[in-house]
Amino acid sequence: MKIRIGVFFGGPSREREVSYMGGRTALDNIDKNLFEPVMIFVDGLGNFILIRREFLYQDGIRSFYPQQTDPRFEVYAESLADDPARIEAEIARIGQRVFPHEFGEHFDFAFLAMHGPFCEDGAVQGLLEWYGVPYSGPGLIGSSISMNKSVQNVLMASQNGQRKPMVTLRRDQFEAATDRAALFEKIIGEVGFPIVIKAPHQGSSIGVVILKERGTAAFEAALNQCFFSVLVDAQAWIDRSEADKIAFLQRVANVTQGIGFPVLIEQTQEIVYHPAALLDKLNALTAATTEAVKLTSYHAEDYVLIEAFLGGQEFSCGILQDDDMRPVALPPTEIIAETFDYEGKYKSKATRKNIPVETSIENLRKIHQSLLAVFEPLGFGVCVRIDGFLTPDGQVILHDPNTIPGMSPASLIFKQTAEIGLTITQTITYLVRQSIRERILEGKATVRLRQLLNRLDAAIGAAKARTLPLKEISFGPTDQAYAAAKAEFNRANAEGQCQAVAVYERPNGERTALTVAQMSKDSIADLDQVISQPRHPFLVEVSDSAKRITAFY
Repeated sequence: MKIRIGVFFGGPSREREVSYMGGRTALDNIDKNLFEPVMIFVDGLGNFILIRREFLYQDGIRSFYPQQTDPRFEVYAESLADDPARIEAEIARIGQRVFPHEFGEHFDFAFLAMHGPFCEDGAVQGLLEWYGVPYSGPGLIGSSISMNKSVQNVLMASQNGQRKPMVTLRRDQFEAATDRAALFEKIIGEVGFPIVIKAPHQGSSIGVVILKERGTAAFEAALNQCFFSVLVDAQAWIDRSEADKIAFLQRVANVTQGIGFPVLIEQTQEIVYHPAALLDKLNALTAATTEAVKLTSYHAEDYVLIEAFLGGQEFSCGILQDDDMRPVALPPTEIIAETFDYEGKYKSKATRKNIPVETSIENLRKIHQSLLAVFEPLGFGVCVRIDGFLTPDGQVILHDPNTIPGMSPASLIFKQTAEIGLTITQTITYLVRQSIRERILEGKATVRLRQLLNRLDAAIGAAKARTLPLKEISFGPTDQAYAAAKAEFNRANAEGQCQAVAVYERPNGERTALTVAQMSKDSIADLDQVISQPRHPFLVEVSDSAKRITAFY
């Protein structure tokens, strides 16, 4: 009998749309010979919903949940938090509510494709542990550290010796400061300039501002953005057109670029759930006062982290574990972009990624040494992706570990595992199996977990022993055909009814069998370039270090 995998996606964090797409990736690419996927959509209020399949491939969460009854605004479930009956009706419309004590009736293992607070910080992991459900990724310690930027900075520095000037600033300290210019200069004196201001419990570069303008007004605006607060000038609001007001409130409602709902109106201490209600309240407030109205997210940060801005080559690198639980670092990917923010990570086509980082082998090894030094001491396991900078003077500065890396087909973790020869399907199988091994180490229900691991290993062995018919999949010659071929190849791997063979057909008729690493490139131009050059010696080195992983899967 197949192991039932509950794929958790969506969630209440600001990264929910990325998580929604990640759930689809898991469903599309999970090995159907080994696993039976059970899709668990988590809404913005934390409700667990066994979702019907027709709602899995929408443009975004708000296109199907909740139903948008006000044509002026697109909202998430939080805007209905004051209407419990409506929420229950919405849940019933898209599927079936599942309570945590019922998880074991529906699945044997929880595959977490959710990111950010509540999802990646130990909250859902602790819930699953309480109800005896094994889950993917690191445990409680590594998860909690990965979502606390100030703590992780201190701990990483204690292990790899990196030096990164930083200070923390509480909201009450900022609001009580009568001389904001002096506060700004004091911070600059401690960390230097330019500076980076970060919301300490967010991911995907949400709540991050790189401040290169040395002015008090820009400093205050950046802090408010990272505290998830918005100031509404009374007269400017009155002067806005109705269309501009609606557009502004929609930006407030957007959880990545805005502050999201519910919001607190600081002056009146009212909590407002829906932008339509906020429109009415702002109209009334601004008519009665000349004072700016301050709006603050219900899930606002209470302090921010302020760091020195680092120049150099930005990179991101995944770390796996072999069968002896030894960490194995993947090839670091260089990120080349104006700013690698949320838009750049998930929407921009201008962001370029080089594997490995364009530097010397000595520097690449230095990156790996720094990564491996922090993996185990910070409580990480299974898989983590850590970002960092290689400075012009050769220092490696790490930041922002991700214990649940992005799960879209083009995500960095899948590109990096491709470089050691693992397909997306094989990578997902690795994540499930290695996570079961990690849960065994925690000393809870070890007999049951060992039985589950033995079941999976037997199924993997049986699948490897099968002789499957070959299916040739043609890649090229256009980018459109190339993308379609990748999707077909991934689909064939997940279905497991044939052995897919990738062949690149050039316009001149020349045919080349492709490796998993080669077919992971973004375009035909990238593919041509990698085929025309010898394999980078560091990629060969990394592949050799990961042979115990790739041989098993």
